[in-house]
Amino acid sequence: MTDPVPLQALAHAIRFLSIDAIVKATEGHQGVPLGMAEIATALYTQHLKFDASAPTWWDRDRVVLSNGHGSMLLYALLYLSGNPHITRDQLQSFRELGSHCAGHPEYAPELGIEVTTGPLGQGIANALGMAVAEAFLNAKFGSALVDHYTYAFVGDGCLQEGIGQEMIALAGHLRLGKLILLWDDNQITDDGSTDLSISENVADRFRVAGWHVVEVDGHDLTAVSAALTAARADQRPSMLACRTTIGKGIPRVQGQRGGHSARLYEQDAQEARALLNWPHPAFEVPTALLDAWRAAGRRHHATHQQWQARVAALPAAERAEFERVMRGELPANWQQVLSDYKQQASSLPATQPALGGILISAQINALLAPLFPERMVACADLEAPTHHKQSLAAFTATDRQGAYLHCGVREHVMGAMVNGMAAHGGIVPLSVTYLAFSDYQRPAMRMAALMGLPVKFVFSHDSIGVGKNGPTHQPVEILASLRAMPNMLVLRPADAVEAAECWDIAMTHHSGPVSLVFARQALPLVRQDHTPENLSRRGGYILKASASGARRITLLATGSEVLLALQARERLEDLGLGTAVVSLPSWELFNAQDSDYRASVLGTDGIRIGIEAAMRFGWDQYLGPDGGFIGMHSFGASGPADALYQRFGITVNAIVEQTRALLTRQGHPQ
Repeated sequence: MTDPVPLQALAHAIRFLSIDAIVKATEGHQGVPLGMAEIATALYTQHLKFDASAPTWWDRDRVVLSNGHGSMLLYALLYLSGNPHITRDQLQSFRELGSHCAGHPEYAPELGIEVTTGPLGQGIANALGMAVAEAFLNAKFGSALVDHYTYAFVGDGCLQEGIGQEMIALAGHLRLGKLILLWDDNQITDDGSTDLSISENVADRFRVAGWHVVEVDGHDLTAVSAALTAARADQRPSMLACRTTIGKGIPRVQGQRGGHSARLYEQDAQEARALLNWPHPAFEVPTALLDAWRAAGRRHHATHQQWQARVAALPAAERAEFERVMRGELPANWQQVLSDYKQQASSLPATQPALGGILISAQINALLAPLFPERMVACADLEAPTHHKQSLAAFTATDRQGAYLHCGVREHVMGAMVNGMAAHGGIVPLSVTYLAFSDYQRPAMRMAALMGLPVKFVFSHDSIGVGKNGPTHQPVEILASLRAMPNMLVLRPADAVEAAECWDIAMTHHSGPVSLVFARQALPLVRQDHTPENLSRRGGYILKASASGARRITLLATGSEVLLALQARERLEDLGLGTAVVSLPSWELFNAQDSDYRASVLGTDGIRIGIEAAMRFGWDQYLGPDGGFIGMHSFGASGPADALYQRFGITVNAIVEQTRALLTRQGHPQ
């Protein structure tokens, strides 16, 4: 019988694979994998529930490397434990183009990478979202099907970012006992000692927020394992403050500022081998050590099989629903609700008062809620003005079945948290706030787009129509910035009919996030003739064709300004000027159409004028060199909405006057 492999040797396998990969790449961040090797070994070999042969097992424990610059820690763990996709060749291609082992981890669950991390603080907020998702789904399906922990490796930078404090406060408030952070407390950042920028007791920040905190020697495997055991038994979220030495094992940089990311050389690797008695060549792990690691990767293979058997034994209807939710599939016939709403909206009498745009969205959200029990709505202290709670119960520390999450005034963490929910799976997450506050969420929105996560970001108060709250709350520049973000689908509907169509588009869009942008003010009906076809799905369409012969003028508008375009069209038609109105609820979808369709909508002759209560940036792709624009050219002001539209020249008169001026300038008779 062979002697058991010492755990310290298993930790050294992480250390030297990381050193060798970083030396070969000529760059990387050695501080995390060298400093956290023992912490990771204790977690993966003694506590983590996973099956390395099935990285996407749905009831696996989740692991987030929030300090994502230390990516070799994760890659070494995946290779050693037997992930079939992270081979030694992949480790040797660390940071090379096309490698699975990118400079920072990039979302790929089949590779064992739960989320993309790198911007510090995003990962721990993702972990919060995963823990919320687990608690919600555990309450829905029971512990036999959903019962797992979320762990996050965390560095000083994650906790210095403001999003870190938001996460600490909200997780403690919700008492998420299956959330465990492993803090690499090495007292060093890229600039040097943490004393340069902080003086508080970081562990106490967790204590006052209601966390279970254990301070432990991060290089003592036995102590770390005992701390993990205690954390798993506590009903509060846990933070293990693991005191470590940055760059441990490399004499030249350990405990020093250079331990973070100073370039490593072959001599450093040799000196580390001598110090730690590791005589093995680069990228080689002795068979006994590798076998021990692979055994850790198989430790829960039987647990996985037992879970599969429990799923298979469910009654047919329960199993079908559970598997639908796991796969992220939409329920049957859900679109009929939207179709009915759309038809009813288009037939409303003209005398019925129009609802505000965000209230229309709230109506649709309420109709969809019973059809999508997996939907969760997160809102940043704006329940009253956004109305997306309605019949939903709150998710709380004592009621995990609630689907509405009161985030408080914490947009930073809310955005990253819903990303974590989407990455976890089994949840369709919505984030609701004002469009002006999307800037607080911008890093998370960018990460959602980068990962291709199907998060629904719902925004209200989208323009100067906000009114008296003034320019701080009037997001004149943000539509352009969202449209500039790769893989972000932006939808700005003009009325209740387009709102239903845009919700249809959003719910069926799985390859990335969606920004649903709604006005605060009333949106009177502009689509009064019902059509079963989702016209908004093509991004833009002719809402009203020219009635006075050939089209000479094309008015293009989005959202609340479509009504102004229609009213201006009537005036221009009365002047004998053939005018068409184009609604453009989504530039991204419109640009994806074929050139013939786009030309048929935009028109090939005449002048074009864009109309939007936002900045012109981006509009010229549709307007051409001689086109006009009615919109914002500065920040807004405080005053009634109708007065602001007058002040900034977003009116029917302004549209007509600019149209006539452009016709005159171009030598066209009127």
